[in-house]
Amino acid sequence: MIHAAGAWSHLTLISAIDILLVAIVIYEFFALIRGTRAALILIGLSIVVLAFYVSRMGELVTLNWLISRALPYGVFALIVIFVPEIRQALARLGRRMTLARSAAAEADAYDDIALAANLFSQNQTGALIVIQREIGLRTYIESGVALDAKLSYDLLATLFRPSAPLHDGAVIIQGDRVAAAACFLPLSMNPVLSTQLGTRHRAAIGITEETDAISIIVSEETGSISLAVGGSIDRDLTVEKLRERMSTLLRRYVPPTALPTPISDSAGILDEVESEMPFRSDLHKGGGER
Repeated sequence: MIHAAGAWSHLTLISAIDILLVAIVIYEFFALIRGTRAALILIGLSIVVLAFYVSRMGELVTLNWLISRALPYGVFALIVIFVPEIRQALARLGRRMTLARSAAAEADAYDDIALAANLFSQNQTGALIVIQREIGLRTYIESGVALDAKLSYDLLATLFRPSAPLHDGAVIIQGDRVAAAACFLPLSMNPVLSTQLGTRHRAAIGITEETDAISIIVSEETGSISLAVGGSIDRDLTVEKLRERMSTLLRRYVPPTALPTPISDSAGILDEVESEMPFRSDLHKGGGER
């Protein structure tokens, strides 16, 4: 009797763990696809499954035959369609399972980014800065001009100077180093995005859809500052709000710094941005937002 009770308790514990793991998997799956086009695809798939069930129960021979023939090919189609989501899920799993963390960059190095964004905003200079986190950006770094230089406010101001040869494109930052400039980024094809977003903003969102990177964008047209992460974008941020968001996303304290006063053109720091500046015809370049 005691042995049977112990076996029953053991079986109950195993069943509870099994149900808990399944619940976690289902929760993570829905959290992953929430707000993405994959959610709509899942709804469509559910409708197809429901139709297949109805055709079986109602003996709808023709519909049942059609769905039965298409179902094997549908499995391969789903794998192709859900490639970005599968890649993102595996990357998230890898980040959670590993105990190793990349070397943290100095907080003042990231504060230089906020200061540079403030300068670009004041002068309405278009800029796109991508900060790497756990997922490497080697493919995108190799598409630009390698620098491997110490991150600083002066370097960013120089790179995005309108007359500089590397200003048209994205700057990628690894830790406290500027890995490359003038980098190509994938454009987001999300149809939900506002039509007001130009190439620079779509490139910034696109890289965050493919990786866990953070993108900081300064609009050339309005001077507004935006931050993109996880395929979404926060627009019209103040420098203080940008610093706060960076501190949260990078999980480190970014101390407040007194912002410099607007710099006039006579200081020779940054040229006046033309109201109609031509961009490269290659839309896959990380810059070029109108």
